[in-house]
Amino acid sequence: MNVDSIRDYCVSFPRATEKLQWGDALCFKISGKMFAVMGLDHVRLTFKCTPETFADLIEREDIRPSPYLGRYHWVMLHRLDAVGWSELQDLIRQSYDMVAAKAPGKKSGTKKPGKKKALAKPEPRKKTKRAGGSPPVGSERAPARLK
Repeated sequence: MNVDSIRDYCVSFPRATEKLQWGDALCFKISGKMFAVMGLDHVRLTFKCTPETFADLIEREDIRPSPYLGRYHWVMLHRLDAVGWSELQDLIRQSYDMVAAKAPGKKSGTKKPGKKKALAKPEPRKKTKRAGGSPPVGSERAPARLK
């Protein structure tokens, strides 16, 4: 596996795009949300994974929590061959699926059938009488002055 094969795989997903950002980072996105980032000058690959997969992967050689994104269960492969090609494809696919599920504007017919929630209508404001029988502001009758 190499940079070109990983790039070809990442852009093969529906609605996936690529954008060069931060100098040498080739970002793969769906609806503007990243699902993988590949460093080009110093070759490395970063992607999102489940908490369980994250815990497993960071125990392996040449795989670490991604800087800035590790707390969100992103890992960084310091070598592209840190995992086998078929496993890497599965990991990238999982990352894509997780990000696509939360991406804005998704067009998947996978919504669960069920009742639609009705929007709560605000309660109408109740008219209240003023204490002491004073009329509302702007009325014809002027309030009595206090002595």
